[in-house]
Amino acid sequence: MGEPDVELPENIALAWGLRDRPSRGPRRSLSLDRVVAAGIRVAQAEGLPSVSMSRVAGELGVATMSLYRYVPTKQDLLDLMIDAAFGPPPPPRAPDEGWRPALTRWAEANLAALRREPWIRHVPISGPPINPNQVRWFECGLAALRGIPLRGTERLSALMLVSGYTRSWANTVADLAEAAVRTGQTPDEVGQNYWRYLAVLTASGPYPAIHEMLTEGEDDEEDYFDAEWRFGLGRVLDGVEALIRSRDADQG
Repeated sequence: MGEPDVELPENIALAWGLRDRPSRGPRRSLSLDRVVAAGIRVAQAEGLPSVSMSRVAGELGVATMSLYRYVPTKQDLLDLMIDAAFGPPPPPRAPDEGWRPALTRWAEANLAALRREPWIRHVPISGPPINPNQVRWFECGLAALRGIPLRGTERLSALMLVSGYTRSWANTVADLAEAAVRTGQTPDEVGQNYWRYLAVLTASGPYPAIHEMLTEGEDDEEDYFDAEWRFGLGRVLDGVEALIRSRDADQG
């Protein structure tokens, strides 16, 4: 099948290395990779609000306008920073690997990237996956679901469900950690105090469900947040598996 006759937008073509920036003006001393890497360094060191074309140019020791020879807009820079920060996806589904463990690995690698680069969560999603690493992640996730009795749109929805849960969980945990820092406590200390405060505040009120939970005690999990992550992901995948089984039953 031949390639479709589609004119790619400039930012996408540049991201894929399919088009060079115009060669007019002074000799170029930078590269797109260097510009993106500088943006990531600023985000890591100073936070996302500090990332601007002028700040990145200062990091590289060049004039601000020179950056526009490589990235058309700041949003394009942010999108490329995310693509580079995520890096390549995990290894694809092995021939003898089931869809569920493969998709679990995909989700865990996604979460690891968000934890490794927490500034990513502050960048609003600007569109569907289109940059190089994003498309590789997309392919890897869809490949994990190949061969199961779901339509293409349903496989896509399953990926969105898993990635949405992952992003939401990463945001929640990071927000709690930042809030703990502002109080001078660790996240564990904040959690312990929360349960103590809740027990006092609800002791004499009509809160039977909370009372029941508090009297059950805590699970012996070494990392409560990781345990909750695994529990939630498992229930999301249970839902996908239930749909697959229903389709198998219909076809049986």
